[in-house]
This record gives sequence, C-alpha cells and structure tokens, in this order.
Amino acid sequence: MRAVRISKHGGLEVLEIVELADPEPGPGEVLVRMEAVSINHLDLWVRRGVPGHTFPLPIIPTSDGAGTVAALGVGVRGVAVGDEVAVFPGVSCGQCPACWSGDDHLCSDYGILGESCDGLCAELATVPAANVLRRPAGLGAPETAAVLLASLTAWNMLVRRAMLQPGELVLVQVGGSGVSSAAIQIARLLGARVIATASSKEKCVRAVDLGAERCIDLGEDDTVRAVKEWSGGRGVDVVIDHVGRDTFAASMRSLARAGRYVTCGATTGPKVDLMLNHVFFKSLSILGSTMGSKGDLARILKLVEQSRLAPVIGAAFTGLEQVVDAHRVLEAREVFGKVVVRI
Repeated sequence: MRAVRISKHGGLEVLEIVELADPEPGPGEVLVRMEAVSINHLDLWVRRGVPGHTFPLPIIPTSDGAGTVAALGVGVRGVAVGDEVAVFPGVSCGQCPACWSGDDHLCSDYGILGESCDGLCAELATVPAANVLRRPAGLGAPETAAVLLASLTAWNMLVRRAMLQPGELVLVQVGGSGVSSAAIQIARLLGARVIATASSKEKCVRAVDLGAERCIDLGEDDTVRAVKEWSGGRGVDVVIDHVGRDTFAASMRSLARAGRYVTCGATTGPKVDLMLNHVFFKSLSILGSTMGSKGDLARILKLVEQSRLAPVIGAAFTGLEQVVDAHRVLEAREVFGKVVVRI
C-alpha cells in the first residue's frame, strides 16, 4: 500500500509518500480501505514537532478518516466486510474505570491515531474494532471525515465541560476553524445564542450563515467592546477558544459573572497572563477539554444523519500527493471549515 509518513520533524518536505506492506488485522482489529481523511492542526504539530513531547517516529499521520471495511481480525463482531465506516480517532485501554464509565477519552492510556500511533493517511489502516462506526446514511467519505474530531471536540467543550444551557450566550473564537464551525452549530442546536470572531469579512459571512447572530472581524473590531454591545453590557456565559495567547485576554474580559472559559488548544502559544483576582471576583471557571467519548461521537453522527448538524468543508484535495497542499492551506489559515483529502 501507499501511505504518507513522517520520519523527522520539519516543514512540508518531511511529508513522504512511501510504499509499505499491506497491513493485516490482528485479533479484535478491523482493516479499513481508506477513502478520505481530514487534516487537523494536530497533524501540523506532529509534522513540525512539539518541544518537550516525543512522537513515535516514523509515523503515519492523521486522526480523522472514513472508508470501507476490507477485512476482519479474529473475534470481531458487529461489523462486516464491505461496511462503510467512520473511524473514531481516539484509542483507549477499554479496561479501566474511565473506559467502563463511557469516559474513554479520560483513560490514562488514551492516545490519538496519527499522534501516539500510526494514523489513517494511507490506502489501508488497521484499527481496533471498537473504533469503527457505520457512516450516517447518505453521507460520503469526505463529509464523514470532516465531522469526526472537530465536532467531537466542540461537543465535549460545550456539552460536557461548559454544560451549556438554552438561552445562554456563547462567544466562539476564530469561527472559521473546524472546531469553531462545529461549535457554532452545536451551540445553536442546544438553544444558545452565538457571537463569533473571524479573521476576515468573508469568514464572518460564513459564520453568520452557520448560525452566529454576529461575527467580529478580528482585523477591524475590538472583541471585548463588540461582545459587550451585543450582550447588552453583561458579557457571555461561555467562551470557546483554541487559539491561546492571542485571544485569551479578550476571551476572559468578555465573560459575564460566573462565566466559563473552555479551551482545547493553544495554536498561538500556551503561555498567557492571568489575573487571579479577576477570576475569583467574577466567579469565573477555566476549563480544559480534550477530545470526547465514543458514545458522544455516535450521537453526533446521528445528528448529522438527521441534518441537524452539517460537515463544513473549506477545501478538498484528491490523492496522497496532495496532502502537502492540504497542510499548506491549513497552516496558512486560508479556509473556512475542514480540509479533506480523498485517498
């Protein structure tokens, strides 16, 4: 089979297309013929490297994908050769209290495909049988790949961590990203009101089309002032933020009393200035969030099947050779929504 592989950290040049032996599913595993993957910021970090973190190089990157079951390992039930499936991006032990409780993303042995082990950017991939879910009816492989990690992350942030309630006000930072475009939809689905930010007027239009009542152009408007005007001076109940250093101060200042700031990443840097008196005087909560559970992804896919949530694809490429271009446009923040590659 052909696969994209990273043997050393660096720029786009380290994304190599290699010929490898076709994998065979072991006991409890499924072999998936990959049809499409989507590219996340996680893929950029794996490629570039993260100071203080060791990735198991060489590695096949990419966590999100969809395809068709090609073969079954011994003992696999509930799925058949030929089934069209989505691949759940997280891997857990399945035996600890967190896994038994349905909180598999809190497993101490939790890993993500394409980060802690080989991922899906290949013609064939073996994954645990527990990681395959049937695709929503009528949804193609690229659209399925675009839904998975981003929507799961946004769902966990809003539903599990922020415990968002109907009628609450939500600020979604940088609404054009995969996570944020999903967060806008999920917040509206839950009955909340949404204001977003984006890096251009064009992206602001897209954010409003998805359900934001207003979108703040980061190049022209002051986020805190705009949020206070929109909210009648009180601020928002929840902020969804994966940007980090560049947006943290404005996010915190935009919160109403007892507001909740939820973060799942720090693409502009993890070090921020925090005034603790601001936190305790306003009874603010700062919440971290990573991934989400298999059960929640199954629920998300059902909502997609019902057309209550929709994949947002900003750019689509065809062929493993174009994974380089997919990385390039994501890194340059050129698109609104997800970047997908047909295998």
